[in-house]
Amino acid sequence: IQKLCDRVASSTLLDDRRDAVRALKSLSKKYRLEVGIQAMEHLIHVLQTDRSDSEIIGYALDTLYNVISNDLEEEEQEENLPKQVDDLGSQFTEIFIKQQENVTLLLTLVEEFDFHVRWPGVKLLTSLLKQQGPQVQQIILVSPMGVSRLMDLLADSREVIRNDGVLLLQQLTKSNAAIQKIVAFENAFERLLDIITEEGNSDGGIVVEDCLLLLQNLLKNNNSNQNFFKEGSYIQRMKPWFEVGDDNCGWSAQKVTNLHLMLQLVRVLVSPTNPPGATSSCQKAMFHCGLLQQLCTILMATGVPADILTETINTVSEVIRGCQMNQDYFASVNAPSNPPRPAIVVLLMSMVNERQPFVLRCAVLYCFQCFLYKNQKGQGEIVSTLLPSTIDATGNSVSAGQLLCGGLFSTDSLSNWCAAVALAHALQENATLKEQLLRVQLATSIGNPPVSLLQQCTNILSQGSKVQTRVGLLMLLCTWLSNCSIAVTHFLHNPANIPFLTGQIAENLGEEEQLVQGLCALLLGISIYYNDNSLENYRKEKLKQLIEKRIGRENFIEKLGFISKHELYSRAAQKPQPSFSSPDHMMFDHEFTKLVKELEGVISKAIYKSSEEDKKEEEVKKTLEQHDNIVTHYKKVIREQDQELEELKQRINTLTSQNEQLQATVTQQVSQIQQHKDQYNLLKVQLGKDTQHHNSHDTFQMNGIQTEEVSKLKEELEEWKNKHELLQGQLREKDSVIEKLKSSQLEMGTTEQSSQTSKSGGLEHNNELQKELEMLRSQIQLQSAEISKLQVENQKLQVMNTTADCVLGDSGATAANSSELQGRLEQEIKELKSEVKALSEEKESLKQHLDSSSSTVAILQDEKSKLQQEVAESKKEQDDLLVLLADQDQKLSALKIKLKDLGVPVEDEDDIESGDQADEDEDGDEEEQD
Repeated sequence: IQKLCDRVASSTLLDDRRDAVRALKSLSKKYRLEVGIQAMEHLIHVLQTDRSDSEIIGYALDTLYNVISNDLEEEEQEENLPKQVDDLGSQFTEIFIKQQENVTLLLTLVEEFDFHVRWPGVKLLTSLLKQQGPQVQQIILVSPMGVSRLMDLLADSREVIRNDGVLLLQQLTKSNAAIQKIVAFENAFERLLDIITEEGNSDGGIVVEDCLLLLQNLLKNNNSNQNFFKEGSYIQRMKPWFEVGDDNCGWSAQKVTNLHLMLQLVRVLVSPTNPPGATSSCQKAMFHCGLLQQLCTILMATGVPADILTETINTVSEVIRGCQMNQDYFASVNAPSNPPRPAIVVLLMSMVNERQPFVLRCAVLYCFQCFLYKNQKGQGEIVSTLLPSTIDATGNSVSAGQLLCGGLFSTDSLSNWCAAVALAHALQENATLKEQLLRVQLATSIGNPPVSLLQQCTNILSQGSKVQTRVGLLMLLCTWLSNCSIAVTHFLHNPANIPFLTGQIAENLGEEEQLVQGLCALLLGISIYYNDNSLENYRKEKLKQLIEKRIGRENFIEKLGFISKHELYSRAAQKPQPSFSSPDHMMFDHEFTKLVKELEGVISKAIYKSSEEDKKEEEVKKTLEQHDNIVTHYKKVIREQDQELEELKQRINTLTSQNEQLQATVTQQVSQIQQHKDQYNLLKVQLGKDTQHHNSHDTFQMNGIQTEEVSKLKEELEEWKNKHELLQGQLREKDSVIEKLKSSQLEMGTTEQSSQTSKSGGLEHNNELQKELEMLRSQIQLQSAEISKLQVENQKLQVMNTTADCVLGDSGATAANSSELQGRLEQEIKELKSEVKALSEEKESLKQHLDSSSSTVAILQDEKSKLQQEVAESKKEQDDLLVLLADQDQKLSALKIKLKDLGVPVEDEDDIESGDQADEDEDGDEEEQD
């Protein structure tokens, strides 16, 4: 070995060094100590300097592995020398890791892809972790990317390296939360679950087992990784692990091991020691993904190995513990029997059957406890099977309550204990059920009257049965009487109970009986502490005096302390699952240890309290009870308000959905109404066009033609009025001229005959003129009569116009009516058809009205044509009148010429007119002054 070490250290040729290292490797198995002492330093130097040659590196790594690892030596060494072997491997490991650079160098070599380097490097690092785990973990943790480089081993395509990489990570993650988190966040869960699936889940080989062990390392007591596992939806990927067929015969040992580890992995996620929130979320996830249902299928399957069945029961227990949803599901599971029986009943039958394995009976008890944990509904269902009103009189099916009673009074002490503890869990923290259980009556034998369950328990207790049976019954009675004054009163009502308890406590018995004495002291203390003083002979003060006389206070407290000092008590207080090495050690229940811890102190204080203090305490209790009642009342009110709020929220949601539906319906109906509106407006427009077509000359037209014609007629009338006034003015002028002529003729004398002759001729001519004037006046009167007639007709036309406006107003009212109808359409859509019918009827009436209007228009057109004829005639007469007036002017001008010739002064018309105009102006000025 020394020569070989020299060759490794001094040879310049690589081949020589390689041969020397190969020789050291072959010697290292047999001469481990010598090679380790002499060659380790040289081998480490080879790792540092000959990195380019993978073969020599591989030999060096193998040699170091043989030196450091204990695996080979353990196979060869005798069984009496394991300590020496362990010390040797540990010492060489300590030498190797003293220089941290060696571990870092090894991490670098593990990164090499070459099989001859990577595989021995992985094995060496695994061995170092086995020997000096915490120190090597710390070096890898502080090494840059140390853990990440090792995670790459899981992705290696060569199964040997991948599998050894899993073993390396197992050692690396042991008891180191920091490394566990890094490995988990390097996607370890995904890779490991993929490997398990590839290998065939529970049917896989040793590789599946190694992966499951690594998963346990990553998840156990690591809340961060558990949460990451749940959030990553990896729980759903566990369901296929538990898919077992109908034929469960001949399971291989590896499959049993794999399934056992898979069940343990489920339990790691829902362990009672985890934070409650994390456990609850995992339990819900397992229910929703169907994992719980799959476990219950295994539970009820046939041919499943006993240890797998036991572990499945324990797993189901923790999956349902404290989770109402899962507990309700478990209560609904039926066993595939004929007739089907609830799974709970089938399991309880196994628990009270003394032929079943002890571990299986413990598992069933744990399952029953977990089913009742924080499950008042389940507790009520179990107790209800014992009550007289619900017991099946036919006896066809056995209930859970009947099984528990049967186990409670059987000859097997283990069945007594299990049934007592199970029944105590049915009463845990449920005062209502404690009172209801007092109603249970048992038929002990034919002919004897039935006795209560409480009385039967005390009867068996006083008969001096086995210690295990008495401990179980005392735990049941302590749980039943605690915090239930009515049950205490029932217990004290039996006059034999208190003397039995005081007698048990006062005696000096052996070590085995001390536990029974302590439990009797606890039961007597509960009878004092929860006593409501309703029985005169067993009031608190009298019971305390009895203890003082027969037992002594100090002795009573000492006996009470036997419970918590017992070794089995301490073991039961550690975790909820009953785990006992043998049936004889099955004495205490986990929940009962909590009750003892709670009551031990208060009972000790109650024993030393005086009557006055008791009174004060009673008053305080009453006050607290009143306060609790008030709080309970308000809680009830709040609960009712919450229910009302929920109902209101549901109603709001319902009304909101109804509102949305109605809004959609209204929107649809509004669109329909809009369509009907459009149709109505279209009909209206068509009706207006028809009216316009038929009444183009009608006074009731709505397009403005009638008003234009009326205005034209008014203008014509105004023109005729003006003309009429002009003619009257001209007539007045002519009359004034004639009057002047008359006066001038009267003033002339009769001096000349020729003038008389001419005068007589003028008078005759004047008479003729007067006749003509009379004729003109009559014509003018006729014309004025016609004009007045036209005015009357005009007034009639105006009346007709207002009538037409009224008709238009009626049509507006109709439109308003239609809008009102449209409003009704929006509110009551069902009446849409009837209103459309009403509109069509209205349209018919409008058509009828239109026809009547057309007839009226025809009449008015006839009258209008008559008026136009009359106007034409009046125009003609006016023309004739103008002609006459023109002739008269000619005649007047001729007369003036004659009068001028005769020498009579005659004024011209222009002068007269100017004079008249001046007179009118003066009259106007006087009126303005007035």
